[in-house]
Amino acid sequence: MSNKLRRWELASFLFAAAAGPLLHFTYQWSGENAIVASFSAVNESTWEHMKLLFVPMFLFSLAEMAVLTEQYRNFLAAKAASILLGLALIPTLYYTYTGVWGRSLMVLDVAVFYIALAAAHLVGLRLLRKGRLTGGALQIAALLGLWALAFLFVWFTYRPPHIALFLDPAAGIYGLGG
Repeated sequence: MSNKLRRWELASFLFAAAAGPLLHFTYQWSGENAIVASFSAVNESTWEHMKLLFVPMFLFSLAEMAVLTEQYRNFLAAKAASILLGLALIPTLYYTYTGVWGRSLMVLDVAVFYIALAAAHLVGLRLLRKGRLTGGALQIAALLGLWALAFLFVWFTYRPPHIALFLDPAAGIYGLGG
């Protein structure tokens, strides 16, 4: 495995590990700025916590793409798969442990984030290293899928569906208050 790839993936993990928790507070720190809401958690819903993983991973992937796509022709699909895994793990782990435990605990919520983040990066690293998910059509589909997810994270901040994934259990609101 390339040392360059390992360094970039470690940097990606560390960036997301630091930026994700900060994004939990940036909306409030900004005085509830509507633009900051696009990329920050606006409430305590599971969806908004998924945003904390997606935004830093997506942004760092854009930087990595400029450096790694020539050597790793499967870069976009591997990143998309790893991000999707992390996003799927957050509600899966959260709803599993709260269903079993009967309530949410902040320390376990934080653990869920870091477990999902670590799993996403480990799987992404393995996919990149093994050369899985190659092919031009798959790379284009992955790129479009990542941008579609970025759009949905912004859109659902302002117009969330009224389902449990988007409900802030503490405040009883969806998105920015609807």
